[in-house]
Amino acid sequence: MGIGELDREAHVPEGRPSGTAAGPRTLAEALRARGDDGLAALLRARPDLLGPVPNDLTQLATRAGTRASVVRALERLDRFSLQVAEALAVAPDPAPYPVLAGLFGGGPDAPEVEAALPRAVALLRERALVWGEDDRLRLVRTARELLSPSPQHPSPTGLGPTVAEATAGMSPGRLQEIVAAAGLPSTHDPVSAVAALTALFTDRKRMGALLDTAPPEALSVLDRLVWGPPYGEVTAKPTPPVSWLRDRGLLLPVSPRTMVLPREVALHLRGGRAHRAPEPRAPEPVVTRAYPPRTVDAAAAGQAYAALATVEELLKSWDHGGPAVLRAGGLSVRDLKRTAAALDVPEPVAAFWLELAYGAGLLASDGEADERYAPTPAYDDWLDQPPAERWARLVTAWLPATRTPGLVGGQDAKGRTLSALGPDLDRAAAPEVRHRVLVLLATLPPGAAADPESLLARLRWERPARGTSATGRPGAAPAGAAAPGPAGTTGATGATGAEPGAAGPWASEIRTPAPAAPAAAPRPAADLRERLARWVLDEAELLGITGRGALSTPARALLNLPVDAPAEPGAEGGGVEAEVAAERAAELLEPLLPEAVDHVLLQADLTAVAPGPLLRPLADALAVLADVESKGGATVYRFTPGSVRRALDTGRSASDLHAFLAAHARTPVPQPLAYLIDDVARKHGHLRIGAASAYVRCDDDALLGEILADRRSAALGLRRLAPTVLAAQTDPSSLLDGLRAMGYAPAAESAAGDVLVTRADARRTPPRTAPAPVPDGPPAPDATLLAAAVRAIRAGDHAATAVRKEPAVPVAAGGLPRTSAAETLATVQAAAMTGSAVWIGYVNAEGAASQRVIAPVRVEGGFVTGYDHTADEVRTYPLHRITGVAELADEELS
Repeated sequence: MGIGELDREAHVPEGRPSGTAAGPRTLAEALRARGDDGLAALLRARPDLLGPVPNDLTQLATRAGTRASVVRALERLDRFSLQVAEALAVAPDPAPYPVLAGLFGGGPDAPEVEAALPRAVALLRERALVWGEDDRLRLVRTARELLSPSPQHPSPTGLGPTVAEATAGMSPGRLQEIVAAAGLPSTHDPVSAVAALTALFTDRKRMGALLDTAPPEALSVLDRLVWGPPYGEVTAKPTPPVSWLRDRGLLLPVSPRTMVLPREVALHLRGGRAHRAPEPRAPEPVVTRAYPPRTVDAAAAGQAYAALATVEELLKSWDHGGPAVLRAGGLSVRDLKRTAAALDVPEPVAAFWLELAYGAGLLASDGEADERYAPTPAYDDWLDQPPAERWARLVTAWLPATRTPGLVGGQDAKGRTLSALGPDLDRAAAPEVRHRVLVLLATLPPGAAADPESLLARLRWERPARGTSATGRPGAAPAGAAAPGPAGTTGATGATGAEPGAAGPWASEIRTPAPAAPAAAPRPAADLRERLARWVLDEAELLGITGRGALSTPARALLNLPVDAPAEPGAEGGGVEAEVAAERAAELLEPLLPEAVDHVLLQADLTAVAPGPLLRPLADALAVLADVESKGGATVYRFTPGSVRRALDTGRSASDLHAFLAAHARTPVPQPLAYLIDDVARKHGHLRIGAASAYVRCDDDALLGEILADRRSAALGLRRLAPTVLAAQTDPSSLLDGLRAMGYAPAAESAAGDVLVTRADARRTPPRTAPAPVPDGPPAPDATLLAAAVRAIRAGDHAATAVRKEPAVPVAAGGLPRTSAAETLATVQAAAMTGSAVWIGYVNAEGAASQRVIAPVRVEGGFVTGYDHTADEVRTYPLHRITGVAELADEELS
């Protein structure tokens, strides 16, 4: 649709228009008749109309009819509202409300449809997709074009073109033949012939009499087309049943091999119904099991604590630098597998934890030339917080995140594999689907777990794929819907009532759908929303937002929903700051988490058992001194020569380690463990490594001779420089690792000869901010912005529709007034003296032109200062930027 057509739909005649007794004549007039609350509701539902704020209501109406905006609005309708819009697209324009109601009448769900139809019409009218009074309902032209049937885009209703549309290119002679075969008197022109056929097909009594004479096989053909698609292929020489239908206009040709069932005929066979299965009521989530709320909260708290431990374990393993960043960004497949193996989880779950840490700002690339992943400084701050607050930070980062770890391992549009932490993982619909799934869970009683399929059915109803039915085919019945059966053809028709596609002598005569009108495939976006919903359920369980499939009490508080009762069906949460809701959720979670303990139980087999979660300092120190052997209700640590050496590398002595164990063990330190610490400490630092290329020095020359004689040292390229010094042909770190692999315990030293002490948290990235979510269109406006926008639009509309005196030089429609500089100055000076308002044309510094109504107060120094009714404030304008000025009419001033 071109701009000219939009202007005709939204155009407002000169002067102040007002709706007539018959209702508004344009969408702009319909919007002008709304109150401020109505305009605010439109802008809230369609925030794309605010970018930028329209100058007046005519511009708002024009923008509301653009294709991009209408498509976005249609995609945000629920299934029944979309069905109503689809019905209006095949109804006469304008359509009285009874005609629209008739397109939904006659079915077993008639009472529900009758109750839901006014709400759906009100919703479409609120969103400016429908305008006009109930006796003249009009679908916005762009929406009609999108939803109306055509050979390239069949209607979701399964209806085809009208008789007038299908016969547009037919010869007058052929039309007269059809009229005669249908038993109608001949006409003098094609227009009256089409009108006669339309009248016949919409008259139930005469149409029934015509179909009573039809062969049963012809009725079987109609039954195959009645619910769509309405197109079918025929052979070059149609058989008698198809010829009978074609001769009487019950099938009309759209190409030499393709026939179509006219809309009027299909509606008659359907009993006037536009949709086979209207869905006026949203499906309710089904409860599969109900648990005591305490059981759910306990299970969720356990998952929450496990989530914290997993994130800590992941980032601790990357303390000294994680995997390298791919050239295209992200983590390699090999590194993802290693991470999954280290966490003992499947690769998709490992990708989720990586993306969660990245989204919370705890993990990032270091930005070096040899770029690698590492924890950020925010990770250290996060570790210092209490467990409940750390959980709240993770889930508040997860809720609005658009990065979608479930896509990892898939391919993008160019066939490239999507990697964890890489680009192209953002999906703008993710936050909305995530929030909606959790809110639907909150509508169930506390402790109730929902059937996932029922949740998906509800989401499909709330956001259906435009152009497809529940089966993904235009006009197809939803799964489980009954076939039309005799109801489609009985009554006055006297038809046989054969099932669609029933076998018969002529069943193979017509094939559906035709290649000219292929069935529309489901939109990828619809499939993505369903996958997003499934991922949300899994991720919520991993995070402890749900326990055993039911929403936990802290999660209800996080969503700002009632914690001890089901939420209302239409609840959306929100209303308070996210930080406040997170604090409340953390307060509810804190007593559910296990209390940290300050001791371990040492055993003679060189293990230590932590009977619960350890305090942060104790856990950090023990993680350096011992290796985690198993996790669960109690964590088991194992002491090894390597782990003891690791603790000595941090600068601790053997006596420090003995004192640490004695202070935090509830059992005596076993003798094997004491011997292990002393034995490793005695060897630790006996060898000293520094930088030459690298060197080894030791006071014991016999030990150096032992190293040189060891075949395993050949790869290090060692040679003796002095009795106590060996030089190596490798770097210090490789030399350090090589000697440790041979069973020695060397210590690194600085250029000054001092022992280098390593820290577990030595590697951190520079400060990094968490990735910002990618918005799904413009953000929802708040109340302040809505009020300001409505005020500005009203003021601009007042200026645009103000009745003005006829200027000396006529002004073109929509143009700016033109007056000379002297006339402009004289008019604004006179208005300032009399206190009256004038209409001006103004061009700002960027060259944007606008019309304004101002009441001048002062004119001096080449500027006019006055109250601007358009902006609702006092402003100053340079006189040289005013293109012209005109006085307002007397009735406007009164």
